[in-house]
Amino acid sequence: MRRRMVFSTLVVTVIAIMLLGLPLGALTYNLVYNETVRQLQSEAEVVGVEADHQISHEDVVDRPLLGGTPANRYIRVTREGEEPVTSGPTSLAPGRPGGPETLMAQTVTEEGTLVEIWVSAQSAQESVLRAWLGIGSLSLLALGVAVGLSVLQARRLTLPLVDLAATAERLGSGVTTPWGHRYGIPEADRVAEVLDRSAERIAGLIATERHFATDASHQLRTPLTALTMRLEEIVAVADDPEAVREEGEAALAQTERLVETVESLLGRARKSQNPEVEAVELDPVLRGIREEWQPVFRQERRKLVIAGEDGLTAMTVPGDLAQIVATLVENAYKHGAGTVTVRRVFTGNSVRVEVSDEGEGVPEELAGRIFDREVSGGGGTGLGLALARHIAEAEGARIELVQTHPTTFALFLPSGGEGLTKMAGPF
Repeated sequence: MRRRMVFSTLVVTVIAIMLLGLPLGALTYNLVYNETVRQLQSEAEVVGVEADHQISHEDVVDRPLLGGTPANRYIRVTREGEEPVTSGPTSLAPGRPGGPETLMAQTVTEEGTLVEIWVSAQSAQESVLRAWLGIGSLSLLALGVAVGLSVLQARRLTLPLVDLAATAERLGSGVTTPWGHRYGIPEADRVAEVLDRSAERIAGLIATERHFATDASHQLRTPLTALTMRLEEIVAVADDPEAVREEGEAALAQTERLVETVESLLGRARKSQNPEVEAVELDPVLRGIREEWQPVFRQERRKLVIAGEDGLTAMTVPGDLAQIVATLVENAYKHGAGTVTVRRVFTGNSVRVEVSDEGEGVPEELAGRIFDREVSGGGGTGLGLALARHIAEAEGARIELVQTHPTTFALFLPSGGEGLTKMAGPF
């Protein structure tokens, strides 16, 4: 591209120089020769006047009169019926074989005297040559300036293209940081802005895919663990058909929950599924979580207790509510100790679900960023609480760390109606 721009500029400049230089050279040639002839004509008239004056007083034209003219002129004065009087180099005499090229001017005085002057054309030719050399030098200078400017302009126009190509290559290789370069060329700046926006969109898509992968692995781990435990129970009670049937039904329930979790994650990743909240009874959801986690707590000789007010309803998504509470229970199981209590509280405008344990609590340095991704108190992925808060906020709820010692998380849900039955103790 640079070569084409330089070549095209060079062609345009040469054409412009030819269109201007050739007529200027011809005009200079005519001016120099016309000026020389005009000067000779003026000299001839002066000589004619002097010759008439001398003839009127002496009736003759002598050579000293003619000798007052420049030495490189050949002058011939002719009176009717008399021999011409000449002066100057004879090499300029007209009709001399092999003589130099000459310019001539003549005039006839009032007395009928013919005055003729010849001069060598070499001086005029040298003047024309000097003028042409000046024009040529200026043309070459203009050509050089044009080429230099075209190189600079080509560099200014092509460097943004090279830089934009490098930016596109970076995007293709997976580097999605916006380049942020601007070049002062509207078209190139527009392309750079589009590439920067594309980089931001690609970065968002990559982040979404990564979050989906990590969220999916985290959310699927709990139901898969529960399903594995149910299958282990089936193997352990293989001799008892009734127990096998019960454990098989529990395993099927876990499988259904696994399918619901996968569909929820896929819908959220594609952003095509807007959560539709509905009035959900908390008791069945919490009982299902207790049944799911009871074998795990039993193995660790710990307890999972559901306490608080019975018969509460909240505006939420059933599957999301189960995922959020299960995440809080799992967090208490992994990072806490002793009995884990899930307490329901009706506050009039909202329903609060608290999950607490009897462990050492959350360190003060982690309390302010406990819901950030990849922040964990130790041994965890740091994804569960961040994902739980994201799911809750998507449906108009929120999760807060309301107490650090002992650790107590609270899920605030819009109320779906007043509590039907009050219960003071755990069930």
